[in-house]
Amino acid sequence: MTVNLTEQRPQVARPVAEAVFTAPAPAPSRVRRLVVEVAKFGVVGGSGVAVNFLVFNALLHGLKWAPMTATVLASIIAMGTNYLGFRFFAYRDRASRTRQQIVLFFVFSGLGVVMESVLFYAGYQGLDMSGPIGSNMAKALSIVLASAFRFLVYRTWVFQHEAKQGAGAR
Repeated sequence: MTVNLTEQRPQVARPVAEAVFTAPAPAPSRVRRLVVEVAKFGVVGGSGVAVNFLVFNALLHGLKWAPMTATVLASIIAMGTNYLGFRFFAYRDRASRTRQQIVLFFVFSGLGVVMESVLFYAGYQGLDMSGPIGSNMAKALSIVLASAFRFLVYRTWVFQHEAKQGAGAR
């Protein structure tokens, strides 16, 4: 017995309604890509938050440094670790590293550190959120608010897609 593997089965006419409502599987949606991007941003950001809190608590509560010095230095150290995570994990599929990208990252991250520091100061001094629990709550709130800003600017201007970057350079 021989089997013809190249033979195709005859096409059966489908009802019009089935043909209209049965479309090929769509490419990954914009929403799905955004969800993946937010998840990767969260992984890198989460590790940055951990670094930020560890350094902050070591400086403020362990070494008894001034609160503003502790928060600024912790944020700057976390910024450095975040750059590596964003460049090589979260946005590795984006345009290759350029001097402009590095400058933009550190400019916007610096603005994020300023935002975070002002928000921390408002909570720590203005709302009297001092002490171990209060200072960490003030730090957490400042990180969350500054991170929303960072997410928007990183994805929009710092880690652009190749095509978008090329179009902007013309």
